[in-house]
Amino acid sequence: MDTKELLKKVRKIEIKTRRVSDHVFGGEYHSTFKGRGMTFSEVRQYQFGDDVRAIDWNVTARYNEPYIKVFEEERELTLMLMVDVSGSQLFGTENQFKKETLTEIAATLAFSATQNNDKVGLILFTDEIELFIPPKKGRSHVLRIIRELIEFSPKSNKTNVSQALKYLSNVQKKKAIVFVLSDFIADDYLQTLKIVSGRHDVTGIRVFDKSEIEIPNLGIVQMHDQETGQVRLVNTSSKTIRKNYAKYYAEKVSYYEQGFSKSGSGAVSCGTNENYVKKLLGYFKRRN
Repeated sequence: MDTKELLKKVRKIEIKTRRVSDHVFGGEYHSTFKGRGMTFSEVRQYQFGDDVRAIDWNVTARYNEPYIKVFEEERELTLMLMVDVSGSQLFGTENQFKKETLTEIAATLAFSATQNNDKVGLILFTDEIELFIPPKKGRSHVLRIIRELIEFSPKSNKTNVSQALKYLSNVQKKKAIVFVLSDFIADDYLQTLKIVSGRHDVTGIRVFDKSEIEIPNLGIVQMHDQETGQVRLVNTSSKTIRKNYAKYYAEKVSYYEQGFSKSGSGAVSCGTNENYVKKLLGYFKRRN
């Protein structure tokens, strides 16, 4: 992809996702993810209706009239976006690939965080850590994140969610808001997820294509596994094959849903044919 085309794509995603974050998610994000507490701001004269518990008795005694302490929320938060860039994200039978939906969701969350003056960091992962961008503030930083989401070429095509979560624990010591964006066609990440969720506020966003749920009866077709590179002929007319695949896929979804529930983390599932704005907004409102 040449620079001109890349900048055009970045701009297109910025316009779409920033509008969503400005008009829809800014306030919801702020109220969902609280700051670390309240910090003292100033004292001012008592006004009718103020909480008497906030009266500063030392200043009141000095000026012989009531003054209260004013506190404000200490916002300084960090948003970490962990995005799966394995081969299975390059699949889509609807409007777009899973990768494109993941990119738009990540950009929307990043702009929502920036609007609230929070830092944003990025981890791109497969079965290894492909890229780490440390958390920073500002629009130009978010645009760099979007640029990487669009054009990054991973070394591996496989997936290891547990490995990515372990890496997060090593690089992010302070509590962060963590969104893990993947199709979660993966195994054995529950224990690591429990550990990470004990320190951070974790949400999983599962993006899927409805054609992945079950194999249609199309006769003998050639199928390509994006993660292993294997190509094989599959007899989709076989009820056993279709049943076994549906069972395999359902188990992966169940592991994701139960795993995030057991670890006390949030979970959202969104198809490439669904409105991710409604899904995220519903999730934020449920949390509030």
